[in-house]
Amino acid sequence: MDTLNSVIVDVNDVFWNWLLIPLVIAAGVYFTVRSGVVQVRMLPEMFRVVAEKGPTAADGKKSVSAFGAFSISAAARVGTGNIAGVATAISVGGPGAVFWMWAMATVGAASAFVESTLAQLYKRRENEPGTFRGGPAYYMEHGLRRRWQGLAFAVIITVTFGFVFNAVQANTIVATSRVSFSGLDGDWYAPLIGLGLVVLLGLVIFGGVRRISHITEVLVPVMALVYLLLGIAVVALNIDDLPRVIADIVGGAFGLREVVGGGIGAAITQGIRRGMFSNEAGLGSAPNAAAAADVSHPVKQGLVQSLGVYFDTLLICSITAFIILTSDPDLSERRSADLTQTALQASLGSWAGHVLTAVVFMLAFSSMIGNFYYGRSNIEFMTTRPQVLTWFRILVLVAVFGGALGSVSLIWNLADVFMGVMALVNLAAIIPLGVIAFRLLADYREQRGAGANPVYVHRGDIADPAGVQCWQATIASSLPGKPTQ
Repeated sequence: MDTLNSVIVDVNDVFWNWLLIPLVIAAGVYFTVRSGVVQVRMLPEMFRVVAEKGPTAADGKKSVSAFGAFSISAAARVGTGNIAGVATAISVGGPGAVFWMWAMATVGAASAFVESTLAQLYKRRENEPGTFRGGPAYYMEHGLRRRWQGLAFAVIITVTFGFVFNAVQANTIVATSRVSFSGLDGDWYAPLIGLGLVVLLGLVIFGGVRRISHITEVLVPVMALVYLLLGIAVVALNIDDLPRVIADIVGGAFGLREVVGGGIGAAITQGIRRGMFSNEAGLGSAPNAAAAADVSHPVKQGLVQSLGVYFDTLLICSITAFIILTSDPDLSERRSADLTQTALQASLGSWAGHVLTAVVFMLAFSSMIGNFYYGRSNIEFMTTRPQVLTWFRILVLVAVFGGALGSVSLIWNLADVFMGVMALVNLAAIIPLGVIAFRLLADYREQRGAGANPVYVHRGDIADPAGVQCWQATIASSLPGKPTQ
């Protein structure tokens, strides 16, 4: 097992340092420039759009609203990556890793905008009224005309989120609960927790997508609020230490000592790697949730998912960093969620460690729900046979149980491998398709500039009509203004 883990670490280092990180940075910068810095200029619009209510479906039930899709994606984003992932980044890359997480979230929000806008444009209707499905596999097939690439992505995301990432969530729940209930620990403990997770998740994933949306709409705000209150309490108690923490973060990102000692490379690598695991910008996961929303213009979900990146990294991850760094921990001793747990206990007392266990459970469990939805959407892209989806549900539960029993380091390193491959396939699609997202953005801005709530009527000068199904079409020449390039 140790040999396998060592091989995976070596592969990760080469793959991320020499291929994926340069590509992620280049793509984010390109999307930022070509979109006119959409992730900054349209920040107020993001808050307006996320509050819009979804329409009522033909069967009288609520469709998935902009906020509902935001909640599904946030459920997958806001998970153990925000607690265990940030702790790992700091322990390996130092405080400077936090700065690079911030930087990549800001740049990566443009990538999130592009991929989610494309997912909305190329989405497909489901049999259940008022519901849609879509994502990278769909815009690869219908936008690029490459079904083979869509199939490859569908397999990768199904394995990554349905199995590997859900195993990570279960593993972290077990790790934090061991600290809180150390007196009850034994050989029976992890299997018991794993079995409990299987039962709870099974009750949810055998329901429809609207049930998933409605559950996460409740869970995500509650878990985020509790964790934010804990973080604010820690910062308030250590407010005099805050300038030192900021200096450590900035100094660790650019300091001469780090450059000479090679620490800056570790800070950049860990910041980008853990940042992507946490906020998923450019990864190709959030577009699956973005496609589920019933909105009047594809750009609305691009904006909503950009806001989701900020919510995840600039808010939740920052709180974790402040909790850890204000406690001035010995980073050589602990490396995962237990580092955050120890830091909380040092500032607030032992009770805070128990509260964090509950928060981790809520974060991880909601992530499992979101992860399942991503896999489900892509299973339906590959096949319409209902028994395949049934077997997928069963295998997801098996992966959750296995994750509860598995090795922490091996599971996290496997997650890095699959996440990297998934991002690579997705970036290969959104870079050439980005021009369509920019045309849609120009159309949206034109309507907003005229004082209207943007409604998209599909135009052939924006994208090939043959690939677009869910938007009413019209002739480009019948619309005012010149075709947007």
